[in-house]
Amino acid sequence: MSLKGDCKLGELLCNPAYDGFRMPAEFEQHHGCIMIWPERPGSWAYEAREARKAFCSIAEAIVESEQVYMLVSERQYENALQMLSDKIRLVIMDSDDAWARDTGPTFVVSGDADVSYKDRILRGINWKFNAWGGEYDGLYADWSRDDKIAIEFMKHFGCDYYNAAPFVLEGGSIHTDGEGTLLVTENCLLSKGRNPGLSKPQIEEKLKMYCNVHKIIWLPCGIYNDETNEHVDNVCAFTSPGEVVLAWTDDKNDPQYEMSMSCLKVLENETDAKGRKIKVRKLPIPSNHICITEYDLKGLEFEDGEDEREAGERLAASYVNFYISNKAVIVPQFGDKNDKAACDILSEAFPERQIIPVYARDIIVGGGNIHCITQQIPKAEGFD
Repeated sequence: MSLKGDCKLGELLCNPAYDGFRMPAEFEQHHGCIMIWPERPGSWAYEAREARKAFCSIAEAIVESEQVYMLVSERQYENALQMLSDKIRLVIMDSDDAWARDTGPTFVVSGDADVSYKDRILRGINWKFNAWGGEYDGLYADWSRDDKIAIEFMKHFGCDYYNAAPFVLEGGSIHTDGEGTLLVTENCLLSKGRNPGLSKPQIEEKLKMYCNVHKIIWLPCGIYNDETNEHVDNVCAFTSPGEVVLAWTDDKNDPQYEMSMSCLKVLENETDAKGRKIKVRKLPIPSNHICITEYDLKGLEFEDGEDEREAGERLAASYVNFYISNKAVIVPQFGDKNDKAACDILSEAFPERQIIPVYARDIIVGGGNIHCITQQIPKAEGFD
């Protein structure tokens, strides 16, 4: 059942804000997590052999405390079945790539954070997906299957949803504290490939309507060379109400230094929707740049219209791209000296959760990381 994204006053179903639904924080309790089995030759090198091992490690870590739904094509079903434990629930569904954060539904729930889970109702949101920029600067030419995933998933499980299309948005471009505050980046949401016909205030109105937030903090930018036009989930994330981690470097010769400094200045001069000053923990980026190699490129097969890569190209590696499960935080690792430091900082930010490091270089070669390949399903009624 599709709920109307906009309505006239007095209609029963309207939009999340009007209906009293909100986007919960990722650190609130989940029912489960959506992932997509990787197979796109232009993203996952050497038939995704190493990438699939990383996906398995992440899925198995998450499933220890919440259900994992792995979307997989029919042609890859047996492969996924053999590599994953029987704890993982496989769902046959076609896609163009494996970025569940951006193509899967964003979920909203009824009631505030203190409402009992059994009294909450779950609904989804379908955004328009155009491969991070459409014809202007999208990363591949045909994204039609990815654009259908959110609705197909919600129909498959009988979950009601709001259709926000044709408003273009990806799940990685928004991050909330669940209490009325939303983090975004200007470089992404104001990019010409997203919603060029809308002004910044009009985009804010859409976000407030669908995420039911009252305060939007616009960070100027994200991680250097992030091909998503700098998604917020790679640079800054809420770890609890009033607290965030921010990707950081002290190297003034790194372009990321000025980018992170500009974000810090915004955060230091902002308050959240509740009027609280925001505590910022600086989370270092890898000390050595993570770059694509000739070996990586030999294992990739690009389609016509797909964004190709070059050897030596710096990848947007960041420890902020973690996933918060019910009992753990799954953190990307790169074989870098800052791997442990990042885990230690996140351990302070999440004292009640286990920190699980997962080697993720084979994911960043594809263009994103752990948060990008996961999408949480909040704990609530309305999902089977």
